[in-house]
Amino acid sequence: MEPAAVGPVEPASVGPGERATAPAPRPSALARRARRLASRAVTKSGAILLLLAAWEVLPRVGVFDRVFVPPLSEDLVVWYGLLLDGPLPEHLRASLIRSLSGFGLAVALAIPLGLLIGWYRPVADALTPLLEVFRNTSPVALLPVFTLILGIGETSKITFVLYACSWPVLLNTVSGVKTVEPLLIRSARSMGLGPLRLFQKVILPAAVPAVFTGVRLAGAYSILVLLFAEMVGAKAGLGYLILDTQSSFRIPEMYAGIITISALGLLFNLLLLRIERRFSTWRTT
Repeated sequence: MEPAAVGPVEPASVGPGERATAPAPRPSALARRARRLASRAVTKSGAILLLLAAWEVLPRVGVFDRVFVPPLSEDLVVWYGLLLDGPLPEHLRASLIRSLSGFGLAVALAIPLGLLIGWYRPVADALTPLLEVFRNTSPVALLPVFTLILGIGETSKITFVLYACSWPVLLNTVSGVKTVEPLLIRSARSMGLGPLRLFQKVILPAAVPAVFTGVRLAGAYSILVLLFAEMVGAKAGLGYLILDTQSSFRIPEMYAGIITISALGLLFNLLLLRIERRFSTWRTT
């Protein structure tokens, strides 16, 4: 018995007064990507959103005394007022100048020195014992020394930030140079690259991730240690603002300074991440 022949399937007829239903369109690649980005953003910011919600709710339900921990919304109102008509811009400007000056000098000095220590053995042998002494000394413990020698002016604060930021950049740069894959070095030498070209084409690009790790750590240090420096003999700056408002019991203004410090550190880190991706594109090519 032969199977029945199957002819072409005709579309279903649409009766009078009926409307043909088109198949549902498939989601575009752009929509799928937008959903993935939104899901990733919610996942990454979930802990922060939970913290902000707790900051708002817990003081209102009596878990924390509202005198000492005001709700987040009240702190933000005070922060906005300080930003528009208060001294916050002046304090922010003073802190940015000190932080960026010390951070920039640290990067400009520590990266070349780290490359020299990591690449040239005689330099490493001469400086490593001294580095081991100072790397294990907390910068905060040396703040009185900076104040005694350089005074309480801008020089001591910028130098203090410079000192604190130099160590993560220097040590990560040295580590990045020393951990370059030996096979890469041997292959480059077998192709006839001289010491200068080898350093330029192999060592420096391979050390970039470690260098930027140190730079990002230094960016965080430039803000954190500055708070300590501005609490000693300063008349402007976010550290001075926090200490002054705490001592005079202006608690919402104190939290406004803390919020500003946190936002500044976050923005600084995001900027350094973007710069790192720009200089590390070779890793994805």
